[in-house]
Amino acid sequence: MFLFERLIVARKTSAVKGFHKLSVERRLGILKNFAGLNSEEIKLLKYNSALGLKTANFMIENVVGTTQLPMGVATNFLINEKEYFVPMAIEEPSVVAAASYAAKLCRSTGGFTTYSDPPLMIGQIHIMGLPKLSARIIKLRIQQNRKKMIKMANEKDSTLLKLGGGLRDIETRIVNTSRGRSLIVHLIVDVRDAMGANIVNTMAETVAPFLEKLTSGKARLRIISNLAVRRMAHARAVWPKKVLGEEIIEGILDAYACAEADRYRCATHNKGIMNGIDAVAIATGNDFRALEAGAHAYAAMNGGYKPLTRYWKDKEGNLVGEIELPIQAGLVGGATRTHPIAKISQKILRVETSQELAGVMACVGLANNFAAMRAMVLEGIQFGHMRLHARNIAVIAGAEGELAEKVSERIVHERNISVSRAKEIIRKWREARRQKAKEKTRKKLRKKKGLGIIRRKLRKR
Repeated sequence: MFLFERLIVARKTSAVKGFHKLSVERRLGILKNFAGLNSEEIKLLKYNSALGLKTANFMIENVVGTTQLPMGVATNFLINEKEYFVPMAIEEPSVVAAASYAAKLCRSTGGFTTYSDPPLMIGQIHIMGLPKLSARIIKLRIQQNRKKMIKMANEKDSTLLKLGGGLRDIETRIVNTSRGRSLIVHLIVDVRDAMGANIVNTMAETVAPFLEKLTSGKARLRIISNLAVRRMAHARAVWPKKVLGEEIIEGILDAYACAEADRYRCATHNKGIMNGIDAVAIATGNDFRALEAGAHAYAAMNGGYKPLTRYWKDKEGNLVGEIELPIQAGLVGGATRTHPIAKISQKILRVETSQELAGVMACVGLANNFAAMRAMVLEGIQFGHMRLHARNIAVIAGAEGELAEKVSERIVHERNISVSRAKEIIRKWREARRQKAKEKTRKKLRKKKGLGIIRRKLRKR
C-alpha cells in the first residue's frame, strides 16, 4: 500500500488529492482499505458489466466500477402499423409486464398511433444588468442582427448543417427577476437525431458575447432548456369495451379524474408514465433525468400540475387514451453510441430517427399509465405488483432455483406475498426433505439388514 493510501485509511478522509488522476486499480485500493471491502466485492465492482471499466472511465470521473439493471423487452407493441420489441432497463417488477399487457389489449383496434414534432431544442441565454433601454429597442436590435447570429452559431457545426439541422430561429422576451430585468434569448436549434445538449450549449456560448455587446448587458447563463416544448411526442390508443368491460372503463375514468383534480394523486399518476419512458431511455443510453425534468415541468405549464395523459369514451363506449409530453431523446452522441448495451437496444428497436424513438417512448408511457390504472381499479396495484415480485421475495427468504419458483407460486396462490410466509414454506419444505432423506436411509438399512440375514441363512445351508 502506498504511504498516502495508508494515511487515508488511518484518517478516514475522502479528501484525496488527485483522486481523479489515479488509475481505477488505485482508486479501488483506496476504497478497499477505507471501507473494508473484501476481494469478492472488489471483483464485483471491476467485472460486473458489459460496459467495462476502460470505457466507463472515459464516460465519467472518479470511476471505481459499474452497476447494472435488469433489462427486459416489452412485447405486443404495434405502433403506426409497425411491430416492436421494446427494450426496458428497470429494477421495479411489473413495469415491463404491464406495458406488454396494455399493448396486447389494444392490438385489435390497431395498437398505438403516434407522431413527434421535429427535433427542435431551446438554448437559453439570460442577460442581466440591462441598461435603461425599452424592451422594444432591445428586441429590435436583436431582430436586426438575427441572420448574423444564426450564421455565427451554425458555423460551429458544419456536420449538423449537412444533415439538415442547425439554428433555425431566435426568440426574445424580458422578465423581471428579484435581481432586476433579464433578457432571455431562445435559440431554436434543429438537432436532428441527437439529444442536442452539447451543440445547443456550444451555440449559446458562441452567440452570448455578441449579445452582450448588442445589449450592453452581461450574459450570466448560456445553456439548454430541458423544457423541450418544441419537441413534443404524441401517442394514442383505443382499448375495446368488449375486452375491458364497462366497470373497468368507468373505474379508469374515475382514476383519471382523481389525478386531474388532485396534485398528490397526479404526481404518482405521472410517475407511472415515466416508469416506462425512463426504462426505455436507460436501455437506449438516453438522459432520463432530462426527460423527467421536462415532463414534470410541462405538467405544470399552465399554473397547476396536471396529468400527461387524457382518457375518455368514444361513441362505441371504448376507452381512448392519449399522451402528450416533451421527449428529448437521441440516437447519436453521449452514451447512445458509447455504451454497448445501448447500441444493441437501438438495434432491437429498429428505429431510424430520434422522432421515431420519441414516439415509441410516448407509447410505452401511455401503456404503463393505462396498465397501472387498470390494476388499481381491478385488484389494487399492490397485489399485482407483489405477485410479480414474489420470486424476489422467495429468493430473499433463502430459496434458489426450482424451489424459488415453487415458493413464489405458493405465496401468490395463498395471496400472502411476504418474506415471513416464504421462510415458513422453505422451513417446512426443508424439514420434509430431511424426513424423506431419513426415511430413505432407514429403508436402505432395513434392506441391508434383510440381505445380511438371507446371506447368513444361505451360509448355514
